Formats: sequence, structure tokens, C-alpha cells
Amino acid sequence: MARLAFVLIFSLSIYFHFMSAATAATTSTSTYTNFIKSSCSTVQYPALCVQSLVVHASTIKQSPQQLAQAALAVSLARAQSTKDFVARAAKFRGLKAREYAAIKDCLEEMDDSVDRLTNSGKELKRAGASKGQDFQWHVSNVQTWVSAASTDTTTCLDGYASTALNGRLKTSIRSRVLNVAQVTSNALALVNRYASKP
Repeated sequence: MARLAFVLIFSLSIYFHFMSAATAATTSTSTYTNFIKSSCSTVQYPALCVQSLVVHASTIKQSPQQLAQAALAVSLARAQSTKDFVARAAKFRGLKAREYAAIKDCLEEMDDSVDRLTNSGKELKRAGASKGQDFQWHVSNVQTWVSAASTDTTTCLDGYASTALNGRLKTSIRSRVLNVAQVTSNALALVNRYASKP
């Protein structure tokens, strides 16, 4: 009987221990998600911001630097994916001369975006380890490069503004580039927010 009581008490203590740990983890995740939602409420595309960053909540926690870092990583991943798609599109047979020219121009712009976003991620890490003027210098570099990456996407989109370019390929490229432009805009807003830290 004493052994049964011991097993029961032991089992209940383990159960309550795991339940309290699960509750704490849920509370932490909820806190982290709320931080992301609050931070994303100030960007141009808040729903996209939350959707793309909430999967990184456990890494971001409540860190403005990690939030900006994750936003840059999302932007870089989408820019790289779009660059790869555009590179494959350039190899399609039967493209009109204007379509091919627009694709090649867009590929160059996306290549530049990937380079700038890669450098931005590295530079933001350097900023996190810096203070004072060094911090401002590193963050200023990030702001410049992310802004330039945003301009690259706009330039690519401008190449598809002509009504002479129509069809599914144009639509596919435009939608991918537009998504990169939106997540890059959000990343820049979150970098700017981090830059203004006290």
C-alpha cells in the first residue's frame, strides 16, 4: 500500500512538473508572439510581417536585434528564391526579345539584392557587438544596403510594367519580386526601429 502511494505521489509530481513547464513554455511563446505582433504593427505590411516572423519567435524572443536579424534572413531567403526562379525563367525557350531583356535585367537586380541583404545580415551582427558611434556606423551600413535592395526590387518590377509583357511568366515573376519588396520593406522598418534604440 505504501509503495502504491509512493508511485502515485511520484507520478503526480512528475505530471505537475511537466504541466508547469508546458504552461511556462506556452506563456513564453505567447509573450514572444505578442512582441512580434506589436513590432510588426508599425511596418507597411503588418500581416506579412507577423506571418513571416512568428515561426522565429523562440529565437527572436523580445530582442529588437534578433527581430531585425530574422526579418533580414526572411528577406534574403525570399530574394534568393526569387533570383533562382528568375534565372530558370531566363532559360525558357520562345521568349520574346523584350521578355528576355526584362528577365535578364531583373536577374541582375535580384543578384544585387541578394548580395546586399547578405552583407546586411553580417553587418547587423557586427552592430550588435558594438556601441556608440561604431553601432551607428554599422547600422547605417545596414540601412543603406537594405534600402538599395528595396530599390533593386522596384527596378525589377518597373521592367514588367509594360503592357507588351503579359502572361503567366510575367505574373509569376512580378508576384515573387513583389513579395521580396514587401518583406524587404518590413525588414528596413524593423532595422530602423532597432537603430533608434536608446
